Amino acid sequence: MTSINYSQIAREAFRKLATRKLPPTPANYQMCYNEIIGRPNVAGFPEANLRAISRVLSARNPAQQERLDQLDAAIGKHSWQGIETALSDFTRSMTESTTMVAADTAIQAQGRAGCDHAELRMKIARMIECGLPAMGSADELFSRKSEDMLRILRDPKSDISNVQAELDDFSHRLLFVAEEQAEIKIVLLDLLHLILENVSALTLDDSWLKGQVDGLLAAVEPPLDLRRLDDVKRRVREVMARQSVAKARKQEAQEEMRRMLSDFIGRLSSMSESSHTFQHKIEESARRMEDIKTIEDLSPLLNDIITTARDMAKQTSQEHDQLELLKNKASATEEEIAKLQQELLRASDSARHDPLTSALNRKGLEEALIREVAIMRRKETPLSVAFLDIDNFKKINDQLGHESGDAALIHLVNIVRLSLRPGDTLARYGGEEFVILMPDSVLGDAIKAMQRCQRDLTKRFFLSGNEKVLITFSAGVAQLSREESGVDAIRRADQAMYLAKRTGKNRVLGS
Repeated sequence: MTSINYSQIAREAFRKLATRKLPPTPANYQMCYNEIIGRPNVAGFPEANLRAISRVLSARNPAQQERLDQLDAAIGKHSWQGIETALSDFTRSMTESTTMVAADTAIQAQGRAGCDHAELRMKIARMIECGLPAMGSADELFSRKSEDMLRILRDPKSDISNVQAELDDFSHRLLFVAEEQAEIKIVLLDLLHLILENVSALTLDDSWLKGQVDGLLAAVEPPLDLRRLDDVKRRVREVMARQSVAKARKQEAQEEMRRMLSDFIGRLSSMSESSHTFQHKIEESARRMEDIKTIEDLSPLLNDIITTARDMAKQTSQEHDQLELLKNKASATEEEIAKLQQELLRASDSARHDPLTSALNRKGLEEALIREVAIMRRKETPLSVAFLDIDNFKKINDQLGHESGDAALIHLVNIVRLSLRPGDTLARYGGEEFVILMPDSVLGDAIKAMQRCQRDLTKRFFLSGNEKVLITFSAGVAQLSREESGVDAIRRADQAMYLAKRTGKNRVLGS
């Protein structure tokens, strides 16, 4: 047996590494060594790597844990066949487990879908119930279809295809009823306008009532919402209260005038009777004078005539004084009636609205602010406040006159109203300052609304005579926080408006 010279083999292996310019790593050295002695170049057993793989694998049940234990044992024995068997068994058990989990998941999803369908049907039924009062009960066919729809939705055995078919039929009928209700609303509004116009035309003497009716006609112009209707109701109640007081005072004054006229007629009648009595006494004295023969008989007759004349003069003077007093009282009462009439004329407009622009005044703003803040907190919806001030308004007054200044305020209000939504509230805060309440508006939307008003003002010039005048305004906007008062929000908007003035005017800044 030929002995192997391992030193020579090692030197030859190093020579091959140098010739092939291979790095002198253990793997390259073993490759060259095996090549020299004619042994297959098989890498060493990667036990560390296989152990790392085994630690990564996790078992979901005892069977899988048993397969991992077999894998660890095979790695320890350097048995490739044992490793292959353990990994195959572990992979098979993983597949079976995944299939079972998928099946369970499918069953659970199917159960959840059934629950979701049932819950959806209940929500649709609840939605239909909430909407039925608005549709009225005049349409019997719609009422029957509503009952059938609710019964099918609440029946857990009803097929989904039947539910869809009934919903299609119900939706068609619902659209018809909704359109009919909209038409009814329009006709009722037209009828209300007609009644108010007729009342206004019939009240020829009570011009105060005509003014009130005209205000109501403007207030019920569509589109209507609950805020506007609530505002109309409050306005009517306040005006009615003030007018009832004023009219009662006017009726009392008129009754006083009637009493004085009655006294006047009575005085005239008394004077007429006194004159008739005096005349009768004079005639009687004349007849007696014809029968007098001596001076002594004449003296008593003259005394009677003088006494009668004095009584007549005294009574006439008293009656004259009384008539003069009645005349003065009548004049004062007449003047009071005229003042009361003017108060009645002003009552329709001065309750909560600015007489110049017809926007809400400070009192109206306070009431609207209280209402909107309460709605905001109850419904947890946003509410924004804008404070705007006309730019260079003093210059308009000085150059064009105060009448043009008033007309400019009216022009601004008219344009801003066209740009706002029906539910927004416009109020004159004082002078050329206005406040706008914008419910359901976050700060960004409110700023955009004010910028839209500014653009509309640039498109519609104010005419002072034949001169076109561009009116601009600066505005600040604030969104109320949950615990903030409306007054504090207006104050923040006012501060933002002041900053907009200082940074160039005709701007809108948020606070």
